[in-house]
Amino acid sequence: MVTLKELAKLLNVSVSTVSKALSDSSEIGEATKKRVTELANELNYKPNRIAQQLKSSETKVVGVVVPSLMNPFFAEVVHGIETTLGNHNYDMTICISNESLEKEQRSFDLLSTGSVDGFIVAVARETQKEYNIKHFESVSKSTPIVMFDRVLNDVNCSKVVVDDFQSVYEAASYLIEKEDRKHILLISNIQELSVGQHRINGYKKAIQESNLSESILKLDGEKNPDELILHYLKEHKDVDAIISIDHITGIMALNMVKKLNKHVPNDISVIGFGYADSQFVSSPKISVINQKGYEIGKSSALTLLEILSKKVKTTYKTEMVKSELVLNETTKKA
Repeated sequence: MVTLKELAKLLNVSVSTVSKALSDSSEIGEATKKRVTELANELNYKPNRIAQQLKSSETKVVGVVVPSLMNPFFAEVVHGIETTLGNHNYDMTICISNESLEKEQRSFDLLSTGSVDGFIVAVARETQKEYNIKHFESVSKSTPIVMFDRVLNDVNCSKVVVDDFQSVYEAASYLIEKEDRKHILLISNIQELSVGQHRINGYKKAIQESNLSESILKLDGEKNPDELILHYLKEHKDVDAIISIDHITGIMALNMVKKLNKHVPNDISVIGFGYADSQFVSSPKISVINQKGYEIGKSSALTLLEILSKKVKTTYKTEMVKSELVLNETTKKA
């Protein structure tokens, strides 16, 4: 691979001239810039990124730490982050915590030694349960952090969240007001997370306002959650609507309703949670509370880039991305 020094020799100019020409410096004439650029492209010259980083004290890399990429929501968020960073000439390094506090801590230890300029993170399940924030507090003193979706309020950093409470409140209210449902079951396997509790509280408010009885099925990491859902529906034949507050149990619930030979949505309406493309993996197409993962990823990346650009120094903000209730074939047409 050709070097900067070799380019300068071939062009019979100084190394400084070549460097400034490739940086589009106003000190270099347009004719010289053209000569340098054309030869650099012809010889496939690539700048020494490590040298650039040492000179600027920037890596142009962002560390992204997520609980999982098996969850389509997090995959969609990461896509939004990657696209946005790429549009601003940044790259990213991804670490997966696997819902483990220890792995999350190791990810921060690995990347907080000058490898990245900042972090974008969704907190691991175990971290939230134990509320261990020492690694965040330590890193945030020198490296900016942006949290999304699963956040820790006591950590001083910017955050991008979903309107979890309001989104489920509106979904439950729709089933009550537009479909006249009286026995709405809420299914959750994330009740120990902050986002799960906000969603449960949104459901409870809608139920209480209509003087209905709460029905909440907490799966708590069951090995066979579909069987538990099926058993519940057999025991509670009056259930006429289901809201799932995580990305998978809505599909499970739909399948179990069909297994009982009940018609969806005439007998039971079903609303899932997470991402709009859920409709393409279910029959009938499931109605869903779309978290808009791509937009969350984009907003998280832009927030961090704003901080890194020095436009924001110590002012932290919390941005809320509004979800959308997407009605498909598992709810009645209003």
